[in-house]
Amino acid sequence: MAQHNAFYAQSGGVTAVINASACGVIETCRQNSDRIGKVYAGHNGIIGALTEDLIDVSQESDDTIAALRHTPGGAFGSCRYKLKDIESHRTQYERLIEVFKAHDIRYFFYNGGGDSADTCLKVSQLSEKMGYPLTAIHVPKTVDNDLPITDNSPGFGSVAKYIATSTLEASMDIASMCATSTKVFVLEVMGRHAGWIAGAGGLAGQGEGEPPHLVIFPEIPFDRRQVMERVEYAVKNYGYCVIVVSEGARYEDGTFLADSGNTDAFGHRQLGGVAPTLAGMVKQDLGYKYHWAVADYLQRAARHLGAKTDVEQAYAVGVKAVELALEGHNAQMPAIKRVSDNPYRWEIEAAPLAEVANREKFMPREYIREDGFGISDAGRAYLAPLIQGEDFPPFENGLPKMARLKLARVEKRLPAFSL
Repeated sequence: MAQHNAFYAQSGGVTAVINASACGVIETCRQNSDRIGKVYAGHNGIIGALTEDLIDVSQESDDTIAALRHTPGGAFGSCRYKLKDIESHRTQYERLIEVFKAHDIRYFFYNGGGDSADTCLKVSQLSEKMGYPLTAIHVPKTVDNDLPITDNSPGFGSVAKYIATSTLEASMDIASMCATSTKVFVLEVMGRHAGWIAGAGGLAGQGEGEPPHLVIFPEIPFDRRQVMERVEYAVKNYGYCVIVVSEGARYEDGTFLADSGNTDAFGHRQLGGVAPTLAGMVKQDLGYKYHWAVADYLQRAARHLGAKTDVEQAYAVGVKAVELALEGHNAQMPAIKRVSDNPYRWEIEAAPLAEVANREKFMPREYIREDGFGISDAGRAYLAPLIQGEDFPPFENGLPKMARLKLARVEKRLPAFSL
């Protein structure tokens, strides 16, 4: 069969293991050099395709590509740039096809979350309308764990492990000092609409009285009076209170506790610090001394604490993406299917992008404790396998060793294009 080139790009917020997916894609392409020629990566995601800013991945050694497996961040640059609907922004989609034509790209691998799945689907649909043979496969990734169909999203397991570990370690600190110092500690985690990451913090405690004493989910309306009662109960009975709160915590009417009033490039509301907001309520209502922390980028960049399960799954979906493309599948996403909980076993299956794009998977109510302030046994059974195993990166001079790429650019063949 004829040999054609492939395009790979990363989109949205990065994860500790997105580069493991890149590794899976690139290594599998290299193993199929009779079908796939060069692999080009988009510099800064889909923007790289629109501006014809392409990276020649063939210039990277096998060792460098293998090192992507233990390197956090987005090795080729990511972006928050959502292509709008085809009807009103057709020129952008046509530009993508022009760039792909100019560089004989017939395979499109887009590594991202729900918005990226939507873009991948639209590109597939337009290429078909324009009569250009392009195989488009979405490679799943998001720390939010909100992609449908797949059992979990690559990137989530490592964040979950980091948050559960941080909750446990910070709790030991607070417990040591609570008699004469801090009584309340609030840890803010990511999760705009879905409480998966907050729920992972609940793994730190096993029984009655063990922290976190409260987990605050976006799925459960925030009731200030009930929360303060729980805080006071924990302090009086255990000496201190540890709270894990999702950035998307909201009131009954849907208003975020920490709505900054702005929106990001994807049109999502920007959230501005629910931890200090909640800590301020504690001080105002109860008068307790507090500390708060925002995990922020630390939680999604902590490859040194990556979950082995997560690393393996991230690599596997990258491999499967190429296999699906070579098998002739189009507008599909490799999804993780849970075979069993204990022992945890999983496999990869294909999911149609039409059933993935623009859909969110929220934390099921049965995964949340009946009182709404922690994870249930079912939630623990779902979450616990995803943080299992250690996959430490190599260390050099006391620090994790990262892949260092050349990022060699491909010569442009088309006129400049303005975004």
